[in-house]
Amino acid sequence: MMITDLPGGVTAPDGYLAAGVACGIKASGLDLALLVSQRPASAAALFTTNRAAAAPVHLSRRHLAATGGHARAIVTNSGCANACTGAAGDASARAMADQTARALGCRPEEVLVASTGVIGVALDPAKVSAGISAAVGALARAHGDLAARAIMTTDPWPKAHAVEVATPQGRFRVGGMAKGSGMIEPSLATMLAYLTTDAQVSPAALRLALAEACDDTFNAITVDGECSTNDSLFALANGASGVRIDGRAEREALVAGLRAVARELALGIVRGGEGATKLVTVRVTGAACREDARIAARAVANSLLVKTAVHGGDPNWGRLVAVAGRSGAAFELSRARVAIGGVDLFTGGQPHDDRAPAAAEVLRGAEVTIAVNLGTGGSHEATVWTCDLSAEYVRINAEYRT
Repeated sequence: MMITDLPGGVTAPDGYLAAGVACGIKASGLDLALLVSQRPASAAALFTTNRAAAAPVHLSRRHLAATGGHARAIVTNSGCANACTGAAGDASARAMADQTARALGCRPEEVLVASTGVIGVALDPAKVSAGISAAVGALARAHGDLAARAIMTTDPWPKAHAVEVATPQGRFRVGGMAKGSGMIEPSLATMLAYLTTDAQVSPAALRLALAEACDDTFNAITVDGECSTNDSLFALANGASGVRIDGRAEREALVAGLRAVARELALGIVRGGEGATKLVTVRVTGAACREDARIAARAVANSLLVKTAVHGGDPNWGRLVAVAGRSGAAFELSRARVAIGGVDLFTGGQPHDDRAPAAAEVLRGAEVTIAVNLGTGGSHEATVWTCDLSAEYVRINAEYRT
């Protein structure tokens, strides 16, 4: 198996078209995206764990259940989350699916729906309708980049990636796009993400592969510890390559392809986090079990004190020790280790403050690695990616509705 990066993003696999148009939901810019498989496709999705889930989340769940995991299209608006909008919001989501289905000649249940933006604001039906009509007319394989831009809200740039996977059975492609900048937390990280492949795979196998690929990519990032109402990760597999995923080796190849694309998109979300100036890799080792490693890594990555210290270039190892100790994971102080960029600042229960200047120099970079060994003697580990917390993050979110 060999994986090679490709251009083309979400429409790099064969048999996919996309469009991104402006219909006035946002004050400016593209705000409605349409992704279409030219043939019936297996479909799978993972959704937010938030109990205040938005109308499009509920609708897409129902549609996947009704079709047994098949879809032809995903329609998305940005600038309005269509969350906490009652019966009118449900009707708006249904209308998006119905109009898209009529235009494409498929059943409404074969259309999945997503929305992102401000919570509690009603969608304007006329604007959405005009946007869908324009998007259907603009569908093209070359328009994946426009779709990636149309799903953005506070994102500083679009996020897209694609790969080709070579196997003994033949070659297939995986593409993707994502949005996300704030309200990012590993409970399915707050975002919208779309993965496509031209491999042939059953809906059940696709969902298992998607969950496995998501576990250490989209579910291993955090910007601010907030879980949104609209988190959705979609996958479509249309079989256009002729490569069938029906054995262990083929399944591993599919997971590897999905993971390769998902990881690039996930890291792009963190790099583009609201107000972010640094990508921070938090690696926890020496855990008694895998769950402890994940708990501790998330605690460090979400700590406001850690994130502000990183932003300020302060190698404050005490904050890292304190977070690891209160995380709920098994922790042995006398054998714990904390390092920043390979510079040991605390080992065997003793600080090494003479090394602080070297660690401070590491913190000046755009990418920083924080390593914490929990000291239990265990062999389990976990990695979570996050970013620093800046005054710009506060400004963006203080003014989000105004």
